[in-house]
Amino acid sequence: MRAADREQAIIEEAVRFFAERGFEGQTRELAKRMGITHSAIYRYIPSKEALIERVYEHVYLSRWQASWAPLVTDRARPLEARLTQFYLEYVERVFDYHWVRIFAFSGLKSFDITSRYLAIVRDQIILPACAELRAELKLPPPQEVPVGEREAELFWGLHGRIFYLAIRRYVYGTQTPEDLAPIVRDAVRAFRAGVAPVIEDILREAQR
Repeated sequence: MRAADREQAIIEEAVRFFAERGFEGQTRELAKRMGITHSAIYRYIPSKEALIERVYEHVYLSRWQASWAPLVTDRARPLEARLTQFYLEYVERVFDYHWVRIFAFSGLKSFDITSRYLAIVRDQIILPACAELRAELKLPPPQEVPVGEREAELFWGLHGRIFYLAIRRYVYGTQTPEDLAPIVRDAVRAFRAGVAPVIEDILREAQR
Protein backbone atom coordinates (compact mmCIF):
# COMPACT_ATOMS: atom_id res chain seq x y z
CA MET A 1 0.00 0.00 0.00
CA ARG A 2 1.30 3.46 -0.88
CA ALA A 3 2.23 5.74 2.03
CA ALA A 4 -0.61 8.18 1.28
CA ASP A 5 -3.13 5.33 1.11
CA ARG A 6 -1.84 3.81 4.37
CA GLU A 7 -2.09 7.17 6.11
CA GLN A 8 -5.65 7.64 4.86
CA ALA A 9 -6.58 4.12 6.00
CA ILE A 10 -5.26 4.92 9.50
CA ILE A 11 -7.30 8.12 9.66
CA GLU A 12 -10.50 6.44 8.46
CA GLU A 13 -10.11 3.59 10.94
CA ALA A 14 -9.31 6.13 13.69
CA VAL A 15 -12.62 7.85 12.94
CA ARG A 16 -14.50 4.59 13.47
CA PHE A 17 -12.39 3.68 16.51
CA PHE A 18 -12.81 6.99 18.36
CA ALA A 19 -16.53 7.12 17.51
CA GLU A 20 -16.97 3.75 19.23
CA ARG A 21 -14.45 3.97 22.08
CA GLY A 22 -14.06 7.68 22.69
CA PHE A 23 -10.73 9.45 22.97
CA GLU A 24 -9.67 7.26 25.86
CA GLY A 25 -9.07 4.56 23.27
CA GLN A 26 -5.35 3.89 22.87
CA THR A 27 -3.46 3.91 19.61
CA ARG A 28 -2.14 0.43 20.51
CA GLU A 29 -5.74 -0.80 20.36
CA LEU A 30 -6.20 0.98 17.06
CA ALA A 31 -3.09 -0.68 15.63
CA LYS A 32 -4.23 -4.12 16.80
CA ARG A 33 -7.63 -3.54 15.26
CA MET A 34 -5.97 -2.68 11.94
CA GLY A 35 -3.57 -5.59 12.08
CA ILE A 36 -0.48 -3.38 12.02
CA THR A 37 2.24 -2.60 14.53
CA HIS A 38 1.90 0.29 16.96
CA SER A 39 5.01 1.91 15.51
CA ALA A 40 3.48 1.77 12.03
CA ILE A 41 0.89 4.38 13.06
CA TYR A 42 3.62 6.77 14.20
CA ARG A 43 5.50 6.26 10.99
CA TYR A 44 2.72 8.18 9.29
CA ILE A 45 1.27 10.34 12.07
CA PRO A 46 3.65 11.55 14.81
CA SER A 47 1.37 11.51 17.87
CA LYS A 48 -2.11 10.75 19.13
CA GLU A 49 -2.79 14.50 19.23
CA ALA A 50 -1.81 14.79 15.57
CA LEU A 51 -4.08 11.85 14.76
CA ILE A 52 -7.00 13.55 16.50
CA GLU A 53 -6.27 16.69 14.49
CA ARG A 54 -6.41 14.69 11.27
CA VAL A 55 -9.70 13.17 12.41
CA TYR A 56 -11.04 16.69 12.98
CA GLU A 57 -10.03 17.73 9.48
CA HIS A 58 -11.44 14.55 7.94
CA VAL A 59 -14.77 14.49 9.77
CA TYR A 60 -15.56 18.16 10.39
CA LEU A 61 -13.74 20.54 8.08
CA SER A 62 -14.30 18.36 5.03
CA ARG A 63 -18.07 18.38 5.59
CA TRP A 64 -18.45 22.10 6.15
CA GLN A 65 -19.74 23.69 2.95
CA ALA A 66 -18.27 26.99 1.76
CA SER A 67 -21.70 27.82 0.30
CA TRP A 68 -23.42 27.95 3.70
CA ALA A 69 -22.18 31.36 4.86
CA PRO A 70 -23.22 33.14 1.62
CA LEU A 71 -26.55 31.31 1.73
CA VAL A 72 -27.41 32.79 5.13
CA THR A 73 -26.63 36.34 4.00
CA ASP A 74 -28.41 36.22 0.61
CA ARG A 75 -31.13 38.85 1.03
CA ALA A 76 -32.78 37.93 -2.24
CA ARG A 77 -34.77 35.37 -0.22
CA PRO A 78 -36.62 35.56 3.12
CA LEU A 79 -34.51 34.54 6.10
CA GLU A 80 -36.85 31.64 6.89
CA ALA A 81 -36.19 30.15 3.45
CA ARG A 82 -32.44 30.59 3.85
CA LEU A 83 -32.33 29.01 7.29
CA THR A 84 -34.54 26.16 6.14
CA GLN A 85 -32.25 25.39 3.21
CA PHE A 86 -29.17 25.61 5.42
CA TYR A 87 -30.52 23.19 8.02
CA LEU A 88 -31.83 20.77 5.42
CA GLU A 89 -28.34 20.63 3.92
CA TYR A 90 -26.73 20.59 7.37
CA VAL A 91 -28.56 17.50 8.56
CA GLU A 92 -27.63 15.74 5.33
CA ARG A 93 -23.95 16.43 5.99
CA VAL A 94 -23.59 15.98 9.75
CA PHE A 95 -26.26 13.53 10.86
CA ASP A 96 -23.76 10.70 10.85
CA TYR A 97 -22.84 8.16 13.54
CA HIS A 98 -19.13 8.96 13.52
CA TRP A 99 -19.56 12.74 13.28
CA VAL A 100 -21.97 13.00 16.19
CA ARG A 101 -20.24 10.58 18.55
CA ILE A 102 -16.79 12.09 18.04
CA PHE A 103 -18.33 15.51 18.64
CA ALA A 104 -19.82 14.30 21.93
CA PHE A 105 -16.67 12.49 23.08
CA SER A 106 -14.57 15.54 22.24
CA GLY A 107 -16.65 17.73 24.52
CA LEU A 108 -16.49 15.24 27.38
CA LYS A 109 -12.71 14.90 27.20
CA SER A 110 -12.03 18.63 26.76
CA PHE A 111 -10.45 18.25 23.35
CA ASP A 112 -10.91 21.40 21.33
CA ILE A 113 -12.68 19.75 18.40
CA THR A 114 -16.06 20.82 19.77
CA SER A 115 -15.10 24.40 20.62
CA ARG A 116 -13.29 24.95 17.31
CA TYR A 117 -16.19 23.61 15.30
CA LEU A 118 -18.78 25.64 17.23
CA ALA A 119 -16.70 28.76 16.63
CA ILE A 120 -17.17 28.16 12.90
CA VAL A 121 -20.93 27.77 13.41
CA ARG A 122 -21.02 30.97 15.48
CA ASP A 123 -18.99 33.08 13.07
CA GLN A 124 -20.45 31.82 9.78
CA ILE A 125 -24.06 31.08 10.75
CA ILE A 126 -25.24 32.35 14.14
CA LEU A 127 -23.90 35.92 14.14
CA PRO A 128 -24.67 36.55 10.45
CA ALA A 129 -28.20 35.22 11.00
CA CYS A 130 -28.66 37.68 13.86
CA ALA A 131 -27.72 40.52 11.52
CA GLU A 132 -29.99 39.19 8.79
CA LEU A 133 -32.98 38.97 11.10
CA ARG A 134 -32.42 42.55 12.23
CA ALA A 135 -32.32 43.67 8.60
CA GLU A 136 -35.54 41.82 7.86
CA LEU A 137 -37.23 43.39 10.89
CA LYS A 138 -35.75 46.84 10.09
CA LEU A 139 -33.92 46.95 13.42
CA PRO A 140 -30.53 48.59 14.10
CA PRO A 141 -27.62 46.62 12.61
CA PRO A 142 -24.89 45.07 14.80
CA GLN A 143 -22.59 47.98 13.88
CA GLU A 144 -24.91 50.22 15.88
CA VAL A 145 -26.01 47.80 18.59
CA PRO A 146 -23.67 44.81 19.00
CA VAL A 147 -25.18 41.33 19.14
CA GLY A 148 -25.39 40.26 22.77
CA GLU A 149 -25.55 36.86 24.41
CA ARG A 150 -29.34 36.80 24.73
CA GLU A 151 -29.85 37.50 21.05
CA ALA A 152 -27.27 34.94 19.92
CA GLU A 153 -28.73 32.34 22.27
CA LEU A 154 -32.04 32.51 20.42
CA PHE A 155 -30.30 31.25 17.29
CA TRP A 156 -28.23 28.73 19.25
CA GLY A 157 -31.56 27.44 20.55
CA LEU A 158 -32.74 26.77 17.01
CA HIS A 159 -29.43 25.14 16.12
CA GLY A 160 -29.51 23.01 19.25
CA ARG A 161 -33.10 21.96 18.69
CA ILE A 162 -32.18 20.50 15.32
CA PHE A 163 -28.86 19.00 16.40
CA TYR A 164 -30.49 17.34 19.42
CA LEU A 165 -32.18 14.97 17.00
CA ALA A 166 -28.72 13.67 16.10
CA ILE A 167 -27.77 13.32 19.78
CA ARG A 168 -30.93 11.32 20.42
CA ARG A 169 -30.28 9.09 17.44
CA TYR A 170 -26.55 8.41 17.71
CA VAL A 171 -25.69 8.99 21.39
CA TYR A 172 -28.83 8.03 23.31
CA GLY A 173 -29.94 5.44 20.76
CA THR A 174 -33.57 6.53 20.95
CA GLN A 175 -36.03 6.66 18.08
CA THR A 176 -36.14 9.78 15.92
CA PRO A 177 -38.17 10.52 12.80
CA GLU A 178 -36.75 8.87 9.71
CA ASP A 179 -37.60 11.86 7.49
CA LEU A 180 -36.06 14.92 9.13
CA ALA A 181 -37.06 17.44 6.45
CA PRO A 182 -40.52 18.21 7.90
CA ILE A 183 -39.01 18.47 11.39
CA VAL A 184 -36.42 20.97 10.17
CA ARG A 185 -39.04 23.04 8.34
CA ASP A 186 -41.30 23.07 11.42
CA ALA A 187 -38.43 24.12 13.70
CA VAL A 188 -37.35 27.02 11.49
CA ARG A 189 -40.92 28.14 10.86
CA ALA A 190 -41.78 28.11 14.57
CA PHE A 191 -38.59 30.01 15.36
CA ARG A 192 -39.21 32.70 12.77
CA ALA A 193 -42.86 33.07 13.74
CA GLY A 194 -42.06 33.73 17.38
CA VAL A 195 -38.68 35.41 17.48
CA ALA A 196 -39.51 38.95 16.35
CA PRO A 197 -41.04 40.36 19.54
CA VAL A 198 -38.28 38.79 21.64
CA ILE A 199 -35.53 40.36 19.51
CA GLU A 200 -37.30 43.71 19.62
CA ASP A 201 -37.48 43.59 23.43
CA ILE A 202 -33.81 42.60 23.69
CA LEU A 203 -32.69 45.49 21.50
CA ARG A 204 -34.98 47.93 23.27
CA GLU A 205 -33.40 47.02 26.59
CA ALA A 206 -29.90 47.18 25.11
CA GLN A 207 -30.51 50.75 23.92
CA ARG A 208 -31.70 52.07 27.24
